[in-house]
Amino acid sequence: MTGGVEPETPPGSSRSGGTTPVGGKPPRHHLTSIRHCASSARIAAASTEFELDSGTLSLISRTDIRLGFLPVFRSGSCADIGPKSYMEDEHVCVDNLVEHLGLRGPGIPAPGAFYGVFDGHGGTDAACFVRKNILKFITEDSHFPNSIERAIRSAFVKADHAIADSHSLDRNSGTTALAVLIFGRTLLVANAGDCRAVLGKRGRAVDLSRDHKPSCTVERLRIENLGGTVFDGYLNGQLAVARAIGDWHMKGSKGSVCPLTPEPEFREVGLTEEDEFLIIGCDGLWDVMSSQCAVSMVRKELMAHNDPQRCSRELVQEALRRDCCDNLTVVVVCFSADPPPQIEVPRFRVRRSISMEGLHTLKGALDSNI
Repeated sequence: MTGGVEPETPPGSSRSGGTTPVGGKPPRHHLTSIRHCASSARIAAASTEFELDSGTLSLISRTDIRLGFLPVFRSGSCADIGPKSYMEDEHVCVDNLVEHLGLRGPGIPAPGAFYGVFDGHGGTDAACFVRKNILKFITEDSHFPNSIERAIRSAFVKADHAIADSHSLDRNSGTTALAVLIFGRTLLVANAGDCRAVLGKRGRAVDLSRDHKPSCTVERLRIENLGGTVFDGYLNGQLAVARAIGDWHMKGSKGSVCPLTPEPEFREVGLTEEDEFLIIGCDGLWDVMSSQCAVSMVRKELMAHNDPQRCSRELVQEALRRDCCDNLTVVVVCFSADPPPQIEVPRFRVRRSISMEGLHTLKGALDSNI
């Protein structure tokens, strides 16, 4: 099998637990080898020596440190099988990328983090394979770290071709993929499919990805220009997403023109102190909840207990209460060790109220339109 990693069968479901913090401080979790504690992410001092060429992810500069803003990465995740009979979602969380990969030396950006969610269909093989190998494909690409966007695009295509070439994987299985790579203050989202990344910016939801539904105007035009069709919201009447890794029963032979593409769409943002957290999730969450609703929920909960693990679990539980019909996977990433601050609404010295005359005028105008 290409990639040298055998797929593993995911459990039917998983529910991540959380702990209650004391005194408003971030909780300490029992972390697996792929998740690292927030304190280990405070390694910005070494990163100030490195800089990348234009067009690549920028690093923390001495000016940023003087201004007092330094992202701290800490995350929590939750996955649930939902009403389905088997689990096809996968996810990965790496709060300290440099320590996890053992990357050291000139040109290696730090601090860094990596997160991903993968929504499989037609079996678990594709999602499991991508979850286990996508980060390795990115960091081993010849373009990394000097051109990280090109490295990620190459990794998505490499994973797609590896599934086609494998003798141990079901080449007809497929998966959407959303990957988030953060170096210093620069956050890069790569998305292929209908998973979603949403930034919480002082209580306001900012979508950092676009759902690749076949009925979306941009995707529909791309599909039709490549000879495909969209029927009842499905690509060629078969698939509910316009971009995916795998699904070789729809792509034909490698190198052939196909409207179903594994290539991701990118969004890059520079983090500021107003950017409090990131939510990434598979479509099971977004089918029953708006981006703004999710951000409002997470912000309220972080102010109460400052635990991203509990936040992810509460989002999953709320989606289940809303009769979600799919697997559920949610990752919440915080950029500070402190909870979000209270948003103060300015009070005006002059109280504004409507006069009785104005009220009657308004009532008359409304009555005349009935």
